[in-house]
Amino acid sequence: MRFSCSLPLDENTAGEFHTLGAIGEMVQAIDRAGLDGVFVTDHPAPSGRWLAGGGHATLDPFVALTAAAAASPRLQLQTHILVLAYRNPFVVAKAAASLDALAGGRLILGIGTGYLKPEYAAVGVSFEDRGEITDESIHILRQAWTGEPVQHEGPRFTARDAVILPRPPRAEGIPIWAGGNANPAIRRAVALCDGWSPFPVAGVVTKTARTDELSTIAHLQEKIAYARAYADEIGRTSPLTICMGRLDGGALAPQDPAGVAQAIDAYGELAEAGVTWTTVGLPAPSRAAFVENVQWFGEEIVAKLPR
Repeated sequence: MRFSCSLPLDENTAGEFHTLGAIGEMVQAIDRAGLDGVFVTDHPAPSGRWLAGGGHATLDPFVALTAAAAASPRLQLQTHILVLAYRNPFVVAKAAASLDALAGGRLILGIGTGYLKPEYAAVGVSFEDRGEITDESIHILRQAWTGEPVQHEGPRFTARDAVILPRPPRAEGIPIWAGGNANPAIRRAVALCDGWSPFPVAGVVTKTARTDELSTIAHLQEKIAYARAYADEIGRTSPLTICMGRLDGGALAPQDPAGVAQAIDAYGELAEAGVTWTTVGLPAPSRAAFVENVQWFGEEIVAKLPR
């Protein structure tokens, strides 16, 4: 199991979290604690109503991860997730390739279709077409990262001689992990991507997030079986990385030692089901508290799990 830790950049205390020094301090703490990556989310233009109802503002993911890359030469840099349809895919290809080159090939591009209609309206993209736009964009990213001229004639994007440089350092390009729990999202991950990032979701949240419920190991096993069957159907032979957070609750902290054994068991169940990466969020009432919580998590949980 490998761990990717959320950077708490959706906090409203700008000076506490939103400086290069603050990001550097938090990233270095994650590195020292022995985790494997950091991730950020993506909301370029959320509605005020959504924010007031518990949503979160974010920094631009490419800007935030560039700051993280400068603070650690080791950690993987993950978008979890980038709403791909919000942006022109050639612009995404350039931003991602630039970050990956500066970081020495450490970017993981987690992508998804999103679920906020007002945000789609704000960026001028059709919400109803988000799945088709995402699929076409993935094809363009793959071509663009070869460094060769892209010739593409699609329903929404056209290019006759577009070149995106720098080329990503890794020969296979930048790994793309598709998020989502519904069958179309799973098929997208299997057919077009390197990994799949389902989300623990239960109850009424399945409607607001517009995705399938995924709240038990049994649910996860069913969906992994579906992914494997679809891989067999289309002839995919390469392994599919699966990245998912714990199913058993929220953030852990040193004040909850009883939860350690439960968390270790939960990570073990995920690993047994086939999950190889997991996301974790830790309490961040202040930057200093977040750094302490990261150290505690590394010592009490990460160090006690098979890596």
